[in-house]
Amino acid sequence: MTDLSVVVPVRNEAAELPRTIDALEAALQRSGFAAELVLVDDGSDDGSAAAADRALAGRELPLRVVRLPGSGRYEARRAGLDAAAGELVLLLDSRVRLEPGSLRFLHERVAAGERVWNGHVHVDTASPFGVFWSLLAELAWRDYFDNPRTTSFGSDDFDRFPKGTTCFAAPRELLLSAFESFRTRYRDVRLANDDTPILRAVAAQTGIGISPEFACTYAPRTSLGRFFRHAVHRGTVFVDGHGTPESRFFPAVVAFFPASAALAARPRLLPFALAAVGAAAAAYGLSAGRSRREVAVLAAVTPVYAVAHGAGMWRGLYELLR
Repeated sequence: MTDLSVVVPVRNEAAELPRTIDALEAALQRSGFAAELVLVDDGSDDGSAAAADRALAGRELPLRVVRLPGSGRYEARRAGLDAAAGELVLLLDSRVRLEPGSLRFLHERVAAGERVWNGHVHVDTASPFGVFWSLLAELAWRDYFDNPRTTSFGSDDFDRFPKGTTCFAAPRELLLSAFESFRTRYRDVRLANDDTPILRAVAAQTGIGISPEFACTYAPRTSLGRFFRHAVHRGTVFVDGHGTPESRFFPAVVAFFPASAALAARPRLLPFALAAVGAAAAAYGLSAGRSRREVAVLAAVTPVYAVAHGAGMWRGLYELLR
């Protein structure tokens, strides 16, 4: 039986997949795992599956391709779980490169009985948008990122730690149970938050480990248009995942709508409000000891992100009302 199934949902990522697969192969070497790659091609039209097949030519890592018509990430991951043969599953996004020693660390911890791990995600900061995504995570989860360490969290401290299914390892049966319990208040599951509810279900059953030794690097989208669209999507899923009293972000969700509606009623104030948002983000970055480049990125990019994320939150409210 395969020890580890790596489930990668993909839609039009032919350019990124070879680097993702190269890093996966390097991390598997001397890791102790026998592995398979389950690639879920969710309606790609750029030859993503063929790119993966070429990247694996001459290598021993078995590839299984599951095809969907464009059903969204939740359905793609669910299909990958159904197809996986391994007792342990690693959910891995197609723009993520594992660090070389990460799977060796995971194997050692799994052998010790610690079977659920959330990846420590670095963000490629070659572009200003990459710098921004990195700062967004590090400043939102300072309890962990100010002192990265091997630790774990559960239901009680769930909102104090960074988490996501970008790089997440757990027993297949536990993940299937969490996916089975998943519910969204949105009609279109492609717009749903498919990270937070699933991981809350896992945390309710067992602790989730996190460590800088189980790490990966995420390659963000670097054009303004793709950044903006991604930020809109994040705003939409934010309402679905955190529009509930159990989230520490619930008060922010509730306060956003009347505040933004009041601002929309006085559009002349919008430029001043966005300038204030950028200044506040830069001031927070300074107080946190960030570099000049990082502070400048916060000042310039945060207003753009605020507009896109806010638009996504209104879209989320619309989905709730539907």
